Amino acid sequence: MINVTKTFLPPFEEYTAVLKRAWDKGWITNNGELVKELEQKLKECLHVDNLLFCSNGTVVLQMALKALNITKEVITTPFSYVATTNAILWEGCTPVFVDIDPKSFCLDADKIEASITENTEAILATHVYGFPCDVDKIEKLALKYNLKVIYDAAHAFGCSYKGRSLLSFGEVSTCSFHATKIFHTVEGGAIICRDETLYNQLRLYRSFGHYGDDYFSMGINAKNSEMHAAMGLCMLPKINDLVSERKHIVEIYDTLLLKYKICRSFLPQEFVYNYAYYPVIFDDEEKLITVKTRLLEKGVSTRRYFWPSLNQLPFISYQPCEVSESISRRILCLPLYAGLSDGNVAMICSVLNGSNI
Repeated sequence: MINVTKTFLPPFEEYTAVLKRAWDKGWITNNGELVKELEQKLKECLHVDNLLFCSNGTVVLQMALKALNITKEVITTPFSYVATTNAILWEGCTPVFVDIDPKSFCLDADKIEASITENTEAILATHVYGFPCDVDKIEKLALKYNLKVIYDAAHAFGCSYKGRSLLSFGEVSTCSFHATKIFHTVEGGAIICRDETLYNQLRLYRSFGHYGDDYFSMGINAKNSEMHAAMGLCMLPKINDLVSERKHIVEIYDTLLLKYKICRSFLPQEFVYNYAYYPVIFDDEEKLITVKTRLLEKGVSTRRYFWPSLNQLPFISYQPCEVSESISRRILCLPLYAGLSDGNVAMICSVLNGSNI
């Protein structure tokens, strides 16, 4: 089976050699040596000052909302993984869905202002597939209406805009280090912020709200272990090679796909991409299902990423988002991972090109 993604694993001996450092000390959690080292190296790699390594990419969204005292309406995207919406709901806030840009799939910055009310406190936007939100327009709106900006940057590790890490925009950016991501720690995530006071509050939230026997605030257990940090320390030196290999695969798709190519000409100047996903859009849902079925018959797994549009979730009040609803029915992510052979990419393309639909 050719899966839509495949977790990259370093040589086992390399991983255990790093892990042995924690093993020998008997210190495997609670902000150990490997966690601290990984945080420092991530700061250097991403060119950010304040970063916390946490247990997953969802809890950091919850922490961001809590630390910024967001309790009312949050303008957000309907085109993202469900965790983006769930974090808003979990914190007792109200998601206000604004439709997406049909090219970038990110929150349409030109449509945000019309949805701002006296109860709007924040904008929570996703850099979809690693493609950047219109961070410049969003920042201007946030300043105009005194709103906090949180970016779900789960897909955007290694992406940069105007010489800055895409994770450095907004009051807070969050990242997922799940095993399906380009950079992973098996399970994990990170939260990045600019403000030192906010950073210190987030550090408290990550560890139950206390340091040692001194208690300062409420908190949650968002810590991660030395086992997970060891994987991150093994992965980090390989990131450039992994991104280069993914770029090569994307270029083959771009060359061979005759009808479904995703054009990236909309990406802004001075943007550096990480080649996180390869989505294709079909004319209608029926054609998507036909191609998905034919690929599965060839042993190729794809994913309807993202479907359904989050404004259509059964446990929230429906808010129409025409563009997101249409794209979510018609978009399919093709296999993309380090180790996917040129021959298999060509086979996948031949199925799509020969579908006669």
